[in-house]
Amino acid sequence: MALLRFLLTRAATLVVVTLSASFLVFSLMDLAPGSPLTFLLGNRSATPEQVAAVRAEYRLDDPFLSRYGAWLVDVLHGDLGRSVAYKQSVLDLLSTRVTTTVLLVAYAAVIIAVVGLGLGVLAGARPGRLDAVITGITTAFLATPVFVSGVALIWIFAVQLGWFPGFGGGSGLVDRVWHLTLPAIALSLASAAYLARITRAAVQTELRGEHVETARSRGMESGYVLRHHVVRNSLIPVTTVLGLTVATLIAGAVVVENVFALDGLGSLLVQAILRSDFVVVQAVILVLVVTFVLVNTVVDVLYTVVDPRISLAGGR
Repeated sequence: MALLRFLLTRAATLVVVTLSASFLVFSLMDLAPGSPLTFLLGNRSATPEQVAAVRAEYRLDDPFLSRYGAWLVDVLHGDLGRSVAYKQSVLDLLSTRVTTTVLLVAYAAVIIAVVGLGLGVLAGARPGRLDAVITGITTAFLATPVFVSGVALIWIFAVQLGWFPGFGGGSGLVDRVWHLTLPAIALSLASAAYLARITRAAVQTELRGEHVETARSRGMESGYVLRHHVVRNSLIPVTTVLGLTVATLIAGAVVVENVFALDGLGSLLVQAILRSDFVVVQAVILVLVVTFVLVNTVVDVLYTVVDPRISLAGGR
């Protein structure tokens, strides 16, 4: 029963947040300066007949809530509208590009988890010169913007050394992973550095805990104490940061995809903005927001796996 209540509560929260987000996304066209018709027609000149057709297609003469309700029903049925600039279904546009973004974000998430946790545990457990070196490196990565990291990686590893391709998404799973290596590294550097700093602080806090001193006094070896008493108890704040970081990677992918000329959702969003294709902008933002909400919901569920002391109801 506790598990069922927990899942129902999370599902209800997910529905409320998603509906609120969809309302805000749909409102963007009306909140932006100018007429919604301007965004739908873009920079094209249109005949009165074309204007009337657009007004009828998007129900611009209907009340706002009526238009929102009709749009929401269409979205729930998989109809995200039709691109004005690309002259095709928005869902088809997204389906051809979503794989690149998913692979990029997943690749970057793995790098963040492995590198961030690894460097954080090393820095926290080995105070002194190693800690100082790792702290210096993570500080430099945190201060470097994503597009600067991307350009630097292209120049060093693609242009100078020729180890990795600098542009394009590749074809086939292996080739795609190879092409996405530099973009994933560029996307993950700052986040991995931030996770390493959080992990370092959490490990140092746990090392000063009474439970660690008790374990050591019982003669347990340091490696066992580090793995079972320090790292495990450090995972609660680390899981929070990792979950939020992975969710924000989707937004960071917008910059990386444009630097590396990848055909993902981020580059589609930028192109749609430049071409005033508001229907596509609306759909991509909605997908990004829903994904962010879903990732955070998954993180909430993972808390109970990481630390069984946290009850499904949210208490201890």
